This record gives sequence, C-alpha cells and structure tokens, in this order.
Amino acid sequence: MTTTVAPVKRISRKNIVSPIGFKAAGIHCGLKHKKHDLALLISEVPASVAGVFTTNAIQAAPLLVTKEAIQQAGKMQAVIINSGNANACTGQQGLKDAYAMQQATAEKLGIAPELVGVSSTGVIGEMMKMEPILKGIQKIQPSAELEGAINFSQAILTTDTVTKNTAYKTIIDGKEIIIAGTAKGSGMIAPNMATMLSYITTDANIESVHLQAALKAVTDVTFNSITVDGDTSTNDTVLVLANGLALNDALTPTHPDWALFVQALHAVSQDLAKMIAKDGEGATKLIEVEVQGAISDDEARKIAKSVVGSPLVKTAVFGCDANWGRIIAAVGYSGATLDPNAISIKIGTTTVVENGEPVYFSEEQLLVYLKQPEVKFTVALHQGSGQGVAWGCDLTYDYVQINATYRS
Repeated sequence: MTTTVAPVKRISRKNIVSPIGFKAAGIHCGLKHKKHDLALLISEVPASVAGVFTTNAIQAAPLLVTKEAIQQAGKMQAVIINSGNANACTGQQGLKDAYAMQQATAEKLGIAPELVGVSSTGVIGEMMKMEPILKGIQKIQPSAELEGAINFSQAILTTDTVTKNTAYKTIIDGKEIIIAGTAKGSGMIAPNMATMLSYITTDANIESVHLQAALKAVTDVTFNSITVDGDTSTNDTVLVLANGLALNDALTPTHPDWALFVQALHAVSQDLAKMIAKDGEGATKLIEVEVQGAISDDEARKIAKSVVGSPLVKTAVFGCDANWGRIIAAVGYSGATLDPNAISIKIGTTTVVENGEPVYFSEEQLLVYLKQPEVKFTVALHQGSGQGVAWGCDLTYDYVQINATYRS
C-alpha cells in the first residue's frame, strides 16, 4: 500500500460516467410533455452500494423498493429513475408499479431484480402511467459517452433550472480513483435530506459497509446542511455505487488513504448540495451561514441551519436588506446553548454585531454586497470550538408563483 498523500482535484469531465465502468442514458418516454423523463444508470459489474434516504415518515414506493434491494443483495448494478411523477402516497398499486419498473429493468439488462434500484420524482399522489415507462425501459440505451451522462442529468429534473454535475479524482494505492455525482433538487428542500435525488459513482474498491459509513458521515455536513423552503419530501435519496474497477486495495477506515477517499466523497457531496441550494425554486442568491465558537460542531450546524432556513432572513436577502436582527433572532430560537452578550455577526466581511450589541456600518456598502449572487453570514458565539456551515437561498416572488401552480 502507498502512503503517499495525493491531492483531491476537481476534474473537467464532471459527469456520472467519468469513473471506469459506468454507463447512463436519459430519454423522453411520455410522462412529461416534451422533456426527458426516464433515466438509467448501470455499472458493468455489481457495485458496492450505500444509501441515505428521507427522514419523512411518509416514504414513496420506489424508495421502499430500493431500500429492500440494498438489504437483500448488499450490491447494486443499475438504477432506473423517472421524473414527472413521485409515485408517493399511491398505495399498493404504487408499490406494484415500482416493482414492475425494477423487474422490467432487470430483464432488459439480464440481471437479478434485487440489483436494481428505483427512484421517482414529481407530483405526489398521482398514479403512475406505466405503459410509457415500460416501453421506455425497453427503448433506453445507456452509454459511456458524455451525451448519455448529459441526457441522464436532464431526465431526473423537475423544477430545476440547471443540471447538477461534479467529479473529483485522487490517487489511492497508485491508482487513479474518480468519484462523480449528479443530482436534482430545487424545491421542498430542508435539512436532513431534501426533495432531491443524488447519484454518486466511483470506481474505487470498497465494501458496502465501509461505503455506508463514509456516506453517512459526509451527508451530515453536506446534504443535511441545505434548505430552500423548510419542507422535507417523500422521495429523497442519495445512492453511491462503487464498482471497484480501479483495482485499488480494498478501502477501509484503517487504509492509509482512507481520508483521501472520504475527502473526495465530501467534495462531490458538498458541490451537489450547494448546487441544489443555489437552484432553489425562484432563487436569485445562494446564502452561506458559517457558525464559529459553538460548544460543539452539532450545535454550530443547528444554528447555521436555523439562520439559513428562516423565511425572514431569506426574504431580507432577496430584498438586499442588511437586517441583522432577523439573523440574531434565528440564532436565538435555534435551541443551541449560547450567551447573547457574546455573539458577533458579520455580513460578508462587515461586522454588524459585536458582543451582542450593534456596530455602526454603511447601509450603502452592504446594499452593494447583498446584490451579489452569493452572500455569507458569519456568526461567532465565543462558547467553544464547534464549527458548522449551512447553505440555502433567498425566498422570492417566483417561489410563490412556481409552487402556487405546480400541478396546473
């Protein structure tokens, strides 16, 4: 085993098929009027798999089928995804439809059904139109080329305005390891997962149990640290497939390059999480909240999520209003331990609160800053060494318009 420390680098070919042995595709099957609405991701060989899912007690049928598949096989070789219908709150028929998608995909690829994951996204409470889906499964042809990856990333979108893709590489045991990811998510985004589907591929050699541990740790500080509107969906899924075709020695927490793998997985997950937050429905700005000096990292993240999730903070950002009172109020109701007389707050690099008291600042200067596409608030508590970050977006007129007419 090598002990040489290699950097983790973002790569230009940032798409889901960048790692060795993956293919993808996306087509229009008929659930939507014109846009791509059916996607397929496959690995040449059964891959180790890890997944994290919504914390909502109401869980969509495809999510249940996918969780069952992971428990049965401990591996995954393909994922079939549709947009345009969430297949959530659809009863026994919805469950049968999710199994039918799994079975049809397995038969097409000549693999066991339990090696196929299923995801759906779209309107809740509408029955699936299975005829176009099943015909689409027969038609779809995955490719290792860029076009297949682009079509895949388009086919999983709902109200998103852009596709979301990223990839990183590093060297483990002298082998180049690539981790790539594609996601969708724009509204119904809240901490502790979001209305998001995220698929991450890697050619690293790692067993499912260790991949799950790495994903869980990374998710807590990435996908679980974003919010758009405070709602948590029924279909939220993050899946990681690791097919081992890079032929490195099996990664475990005791492997000398374990930290490099986790760092690369973190980089992919954080990129996707921030892209989702930035593409919030109707959003014009990405908001980052950094909390320093909390009594623990968990407490710091709790405060950061509270601030970035505040509708009053979000609307103030949309209006370019340096209303720090809304920030400190969200800090106060976060439930975290704090001393009100020790709090300091910065908007960008400008201090607006010091030791719990207001500091003179230029409204005109902050107006210019708040017009930027990305804004940052820093909250210092001076209570300990805990640190945390959360991301979100502003709340706009367009958000109301999009969600007032989502079904019509």
